[in-house]
Amino acid sequence: MSFNGSAKSSGISSLWNHYRNSPPVPPIEDEDPAVTIAVEDDIDHETPLLSRNTDSRRLSLVGSYRRPSFTFGSSRPTLLASSPIPTGLSFLNRTEIDQMDAEEQELLKDNHILPSDYGTASARWCTGLTSPDDNDEGVFDPEDEHAALVPEWNKAVEDGLVHTTYKREAKVLVKYAVPLYVTFVLQYSLTFASLFSAGNLGKNELAAVTLASMTANITGYAIYQGLSTSLDTLCPQAYGSGNKTLVGLHLQRMSLFLGVITIPIVITWLFSEQILRVIIPEPELAELAGLYLRILTIGAPGYALFEAGKRFVQAQGIFTASTYVLMICAPLNGVLNYILVWHPRFGFGFAGAPTSVVIVDWLMPLLLFLYVRFVNGYECWGGFTKRAFENWWPMIKLSIPGLVMVEAEFLAFELLTLLSSYFSTAHLAAQSVLVTATSITFQLGFALSIASSTRVANFLGATLEDAAKTAAHTGFIAAGFIGLFNFCLMTSISSRFVLLFTDDPEIVGYVVQVMPLTALFQCVDSISTMGSGLLRGQGRQHIGSYINIVAYYVIAMPISVTTAFVFGWELFGLWSGIAIALLFVAILETTIVLKTDWAKVVADAKARISMA
Repeated sequence: MSFNGSAKSSGISSLWNHYRNSPPVPPIEDEDPAVTIAVEDDIDHETPLLSRNTDSRRLSLVGSYRRPSFTFGSSRPTLLASSPIPTGLSFLNRTEIDQMDAEEQELLKDNHILPSDYGTASARWCTGLTSPDDNDEGVFDPEDEHAALVPEWNKAVEDGLVHTTYKREAKVLVKYAVPLYVTFVLQYSLTFASLFSAGNLGKNELAAVTLASMTANITGYAIYQGLSTSLDTLCPQAYGSGNKTLVGLHLQRMSLFLGVITIPIVITWLFSEQILRVIIPEPELAELAGLYLRILTIGAPGYALFEAGKRFVQAQGIFTASTYVLMICAPLNGVLNYILVWHPRFGFGFAGAPTSVVIVDWLMPLLLFLYVRFVNGYECWGGFTKRAFENWWPMIKLSIPGLVMVEAEFLAFELLTLLSSYFSTAHLAAQSVLVTATSITFQLGFALSIASSTRVANFLGATLEDAAKTAAHTGFIAAGFIGLFNFCLMTSISSRFVLLFTDDPEIVGYVVQVMPLTALFQCVDSISTMGSGLLRGQGRQHIGSYINIVAYYVIAMPISVTTAFVFGWELFGLWSGIAIALLFVAILETTIVLKTDWAKVVADAKARISMA
């Protein structure tokens, strides 16, 4: 399990005054059409915006981290401009600037560059921000303090005086990781609720939900999530250029594109029973899974709209909208599962589980739309336009690599589920419990890796190589503790956890037999996840991608198939291949990160910024 919040940069405020006061930059030539922005109003539509001699500015994504789209969508990147942002463009709001100033002040205080009372009324007077006669705090302008902080920060960075500590970075990681963990668990609970409610009907129902979820992920959800990754580039670029309604146009194009893609997905799900009968040895499982998927087709368009919509709001820096939606939909999904599956009057058994998913799939984009319309984000919606039917190719070119990356990750783990069905229905049901358990524990390490990746990226963007190195080392130490915690948790609750889904003694026996192995690799899983995150923070995610492909398809799958079917280890054999692959990833990525030439990584980031 790899990949995969956004922290505020510790280096941005030092550039803020430069942004506002610098002259326009010359036009950029030979822009890649796949990542340029076409102006959609009364300007020449054929010339990329970033190639025009206008006041628009190219914004570099170097040194930033974007959340893996298949989980929760991208966060707005921490932007370091290779050239000035146009005057008046409020890409960063006052609150964000204040948070960045506070972060820089703390670092400068920790390094004894600023006095410990900097920022207080007395310090403002000493630095000339106020006069002795200004007793009223209301006359103080925060912009003045920001302006006074900038030269102190710049000089400290240039002189190499800004350092951080393991204690400080540990506090920051906890601060960032906890809300991320809550968000990810809420989203994963949507799947957990179906397994829980249907699984208690019987082992066939539990196995069928697992099989249907696997099929839906590979043939539908992963496709939606992968294709939508193009908005991670297009929407933030459009917003950063100042052409805010173009964000809405990209949303329309992606929604239409996903609508076209939905047609073959729906056809596949409608005939899934016939397809699964060819693959799965148990006809009853294929029948139940086919029923689940046929009902799920009704919610597929709603899921696609939410995938596109959450990127629309996050490109504007509105990170909380999707979280608020999930805070409503996740508990509601649990209630719906009880009512539609188990309630003596309204429940209708197994079919109630996918029905609750359909309701939530449509409720999520509806609530997100209401948030945009009545709370925040509507300024980027310019209304429906015929241009949404044009110029899809740049979007598609960006979508294909994202699709390949997401599908590769999904497919590797879902293949284990498919292979487990060849043993028995009980094996497949036990596999669903094991996957659920490891997925829940994975979320904690995953959230930590995102927080650490963002922190390292921010330090690199601020050219603080020593601080970035300390943050990376802190991340690995924290990942080790998280892995140990997950190991203890899984070993202590293995027998009780499976009873949440079923009391079938055969299934319980299989889970209890394999759970020690899944608990054992929690340590390497959290470390490999951290390694992948730190490589992303360094801008070297391609290394992690190569390692994952080798780990999953060259190491894990051959070992899993051999030990499971040739040696007769069954589920234990399937998971042994994954355990060895994760150990390989953890060792290799940890070695690469620890041996990083941090000066070169900073230089590479600066070079990419200058060329952007």
